[in-house]
Amino acid sequence: MSNHFETLARLGYAARGVVYLLLGGLALTSAIWGGADAEGSSDALSSLLALPFGRLLLGAVAIGLMGYILWRLAQGLLNADGVKDDASGFIGRVGSLISAGANVFLALTAAGMALGGGSGGAGGGEEDASAWLLQQPFGPWLLGLAALGVIVGGLVQVWKGVSRDYAKRIDLPAAHRRWLDPVCRFGLAARGTLLAIIGGFVLYAAFTVSPEQAGGIAQALDYVHALPFGPWLYGLAALGLVAFGAYSVVQALYRQVDAPGMADLKRAVPGV
Repeated sequence: MSNHFETLARLGYAARGVVYLLLGGLALTSAIWGGADAEGSSDALSSLLALPFGRLLLGAVAIGLMGYILWRLAQGLLNADGVKDDASGFIGRVGSLISAGANVFLALTAAGMALGGGSGGAGGGEEDASAWLLQQPFGPWLLGLAALGVIVGGLVQVWKGVSRDYAKRIDLPAAHRRWLDPVCRFGLAARGTLLAIIGGFVLYAAFTVSPEQAGGIAQALDYVHALPFGPWLYGLAALGLVAFGAYSVVQALYRQVDAPGMADLKRAVPGV
């Protein structure tokens, strides 16, 4: 079972890499041509439809993203990475669960497109997820907590890139370490910054009880473009998304994956 689970985890990292490479590529093209029409994750997936066997590729991405979701659940619920039982470990495991939940909508979008269910739209996943949470008991509080989790997760990701903490679980090949390391660090820092901005949008949506205020990558890029020196920062953020896509591929190839076994499952779910 562990080997199969490890395969799913690596396919998941690769699928996430494809999404971010497409996302960053679209944003970079927009930056080069002087535009500010940022694309969201759904738009990145839609671009696969124009390729030969596009629906098959989307189906593969959807399966990969489901593998990524299962791996993040294993990290959060089964402590697959073996993090310490302290505040830092708890935050990391909660972040894994939030990541799993956020990627469900992306995986469903990819599956829907693969089955001919439309091409999606920018930001829809974030609005759908926020609307669903707001409909639950204590919805605004739940959405606010989720937003704080996203913000903290983004800041942690920035720290992992800046401090090179990510390398604890990735054994980069010596022949390519000189150029892979800065790519990974830059990608983590850039994506973490955008993630913190997205968390701010979601927090505002919780305060106003308005799911349409929640934004995704597209809205975060638009926000960056509106800042002083915005076009330059926008281009830098686009490059960062491409770098994060490359980092995800590096994870698929070189990350340590401690796939959970039956013993882990029994510890997490008594009676299994």
